[in-house]
Amino acid sequence: MSTLNLYRALRELLPEAPLQVATVIDVQISQGTSTVEWPGGSQQRVRGAIVAAGGHVFVRDGVIEGTAPGLALEVIEV
Repeated sequence: MSTLNLYRALRELLPEAPLQVATVIDVQISQGTSTVEWPGGSQQRVRGAIVAAGGHVFVRDGVIEGTAPGLALEVIEV
């Protein structure tokens, strides 16, 4: 008999958070956080301090996942 994990079934229905690119404008090493600026100009404090100010990072769910290449960003509004 197969058991059904209801939590897993619910998680499969929900979409994953998008992976986005932001620019680091300040790093708080003692707190392990960074302040990033999104392409639209808004700012957010996120967890992770792996890139110096001015670098580009990949961010998902408020956490820095890694460094992003320093390419020109193109914003497309839908």
